[in-house]
Amino acid sequence: MNIGEAASASGVSAKMIRYYEQIELIPPAGRSAAGYRIYSGTDVQMLRFIRRARDLGFQVDAISELLALWRDRSRHSADVKRLAQAQIAGLRLRIAEMESMVATLDHLAQGCSGDDRPDCPILADLESDASRLAPASHSGPGFKR
Repeated sequence: MNIGEAASASGVSAKMIRYYEQIELIPPAGRSAAGYRIYSGTDVQMLRFIRRARDLGFQVDAISELLALWRDRSRHSADVKRLAQAQIAGLRLRIAEMESMVATLDHLAQGCSGDDRPDCPILADLESDASRLAPASHSGPGFKR
């Protein structure tokens, strides 16, 4: 099948298929006499594997490791489990960070009257953090020294 058909069958866009080939996550596709990429059922299965791993939040380097383990029939399931547990830990950290962001924004939004007045604790908070992180020589609008 051609790249468009492989994309439809796998759920991975043609652009991403080319990218995965470029970064050597997948092997180069076979080519037709006219130079068009040709994909097999095995290629589509590999692309589905990658798509599912991406859906679970795995980064390219971890997907590469998972693919190697998937292909290795003498693999140890402990190696696969180690990658999954590392992903779980990373996801839990991201969830905690996002919950903190929600709590902060919720607190700021509750303190905002949301009326016609210009005072806004949300903007004041953003400005105070921006001022703290800005280089000392910056004197643009919204930065008070």
